[in-house]
Amino acid sequence: MFGVFERMVAWRYLRPRKQEGFISVIAGFSLLGICLGVATLIIVMSVMNGFRQELLGRILGVNGHLTVYSATGTIENYEAIDTTLEDITGILSATPQVRGQVMVTGARGGATGALVRGVSKEELKARAIIADNITSGSIDDMEEKDGLVVGERLANGLGLRVGDEIKLVSPQGNTTVIGTVPRIKTYRIAALFNVGMYEYDSGFIYMPLEAAQVFFRTPGAVTAIEVFVESPDAVYLQRAQIGNILGPQFRTQDWQQSNSSFFNALQVERNVMFLILTLIILVAAFNIISGQIMLVKDKGRDIAILRTMGATRSMILRVFLLSGASIGIAGTLGGLLLGVVFTANIKTIQGWVEAIAGTKVFNPEIYFLTTLPAVVDWGEVVAVVLMALLLTFLATVYPAWRAARLDPVEALRYE
Repeated sequence: MFGVFERMVAWRYLRPRKQEGFISVIAGFSLLGICLGVATLIIVMSVMNGFRQELLGRILGVNGHLTVYSATGTIENYEAIDTTLEDITGILSATPQVRGQVMVTGARGGATGALVRGVSKEELKARAIIADNITSGSIDDMEEKDGLVVGERLANGLGLRVGDEIKLVSPQGNTTVIGTVPRIKTYRIAALFNVGMYEYDSGFIYMPLEAAQVFFRTPGAVTAIEVFVESPDAVYLQRAQIGNILGPQFRTQDWQQSNSSFFNALQVERNVMFLILTLIILVAAFNIISGQIMLVKDKGRDIAILRTMGATRSMILRVFLLSGASIGIAGTLGGLLLGVVFTANIKTIQGWVEAIAGTKVFNPEIYFLTTLPAVVDWGEVVAVVLMALLLTFLATVYPAWRAARLDPVEALRYE
């Protein structure tokens, strides 16, 4: 498409000269703007992808894909229902649980709220996100009566460690002649876990199923059955089957319903960030337009001489197309390299920034996660690169067309 003549002249026009210093500055800023715009877009999209993926993995790992509840509050024949659910195609497992909220106090003082989930020791060991993130103690020490697996941040907040006693206060108190008295029971911490999500590490406690049934007064029954499926994105298929099999006395809630507002807000934020950062590339493209128009104005005499020597309008058009597009291509490739390298080393860079600033730039209490995640979606990267190249190419069309339409007679009249 571009001959030797067009490439030679375009390269000559790209090399700065003293009398063209201002034009060169504009071209340099245009290249830098496109580079930073593409890099920033890749980095931000990767962080948003990683943030969503990490949250989704932890939320689904801890909570399951689908939860079955009873309209009466408790599920009596949960073992039979558990077997029925696991026979449904696409369901990997079903875990009976007793759930309840409590007030937690430690021997050294302090109190906080927590969510207790009563599960069997075998079911908890099979849940990889908990079993693989035990920081101290062991799930095997979880006894049927007094062994608890507690979130590490919750224990640290109360000044507790493995082996210490912890008191749980139930809002469902005992009724006496003097009124309702809160039900308090002391347990022992068998293990601490840290899944890397602040909400769970600071507010979840796992208790043996039998002990939970006693503490929450649901003997021989559970309050929920958590279900894991093969394809979380298609959980509605299993939800429909469960509804048909169990009937109207049971209700189901999948992960999309439980977290719809959160993930919808995350998607809106992601789209807005993409739009805002695209404006950086658009501004750089306008800089290319202004720089190329100034270049055409400055090279009017050269263009006229080339035309009189036999250069066609299409040749002049291709010269300036190549000149402007080269800035966009170089900036896009530089931004691609910078964005991918930055994303691959984002945790190291985060550590450097925190060490220099002396503060955390990614507070887990605000952002839910303890580390800054980043996942490169190569489909998005290709889309960003193509968009940047398209914008920069379009930015060169008008200046190149203007150069091609230049009349040699008018350009040389006052020379």
